[in-house]
Amino acid sequence: MRRFEGRVAVVSGAAQGMGKAVALRLGSEGATVIAADINGAGAEATAKEIGGKSFGHQVDIGDPDSVANLFGTVAAKAGKLDILVNVAAIVPFVKWDDLTFEEWRRVARVNYDGLYLMCRAGSDLMRKNNYGRIVNFGSNSMLAGTPNMAHYVASKGGVLAFGRALATELGAHKITVNTVMPGLVDTEGVQTTPHKDAFDFVEMLQAIKGHGKPKDIVPAVAFLASEEAHWITGQALNVDAGMVRY
Repeated sequence: MRRFEGRVAVVSGAAQGMGKAVALRLGSEGATVIAADINGAGAEATAKEIGGKSFGHQVDIGDPDSVANLFGTVAAKAGKLDILVNVAAIVPFVKWDDLTFEEWRRVARVNYDGLYLMCRAGSDLMRKNNYGRIVNFGSNSMLAGTPNMAHYVASKGGVLAFGRALATELGAHKITVNTVMPGLVDTEGVQTTPHKDAFDFVEMLQAIKGHGKPKDIVPAVAFLASEEAHWITGQALNVDAGMVRY
């Protein structure tokens, strides 16, 4: 399918893992993808793999000036924005007794403040053409209350609530805002944390057995980013093999 022919998409966290998988999928269906990541070299590598007019851009999503520079570049080089997929996040492993305010703010700066900044600048650009698809990455951890990451769980709860409010604000501009909520996914980032040891436990809770991979999550993102999903907004879609059912 070439659902995104002529569309311009920004994908954060695109240097690796879920972000890269999303960027490659949108690109394979015809989108011009701006692969955005704090790892600039990784973002460029993803864009090169996509080819065409796609390009990489280094961005710190928690920094207002960096985000403004990203979307200024998108406007100058691509001329518009149709799709924004917010994948970038910090996934910590910190016990409650060890959770300092500094660590709380470190995660909130990216996972929550960064989401606001990306949606603020992205939606402003989308409104110029009265069209847009925003897909934010939440997590089923905010439903499960996953331990050792209270600040992450809180930030992902905020993603869901913020998305619902933003959908109401932007609906008049034909911009949809939805949240994908994956379970535990086997990515490069997860493999660097103790979360890598939780796959077998999580699998026991799943209705469909197996270990989650980026390829299992991407189809839901692509659908919500497409024109077909024009009548869906303010929603949360659990993509976790039925681990959490609500």
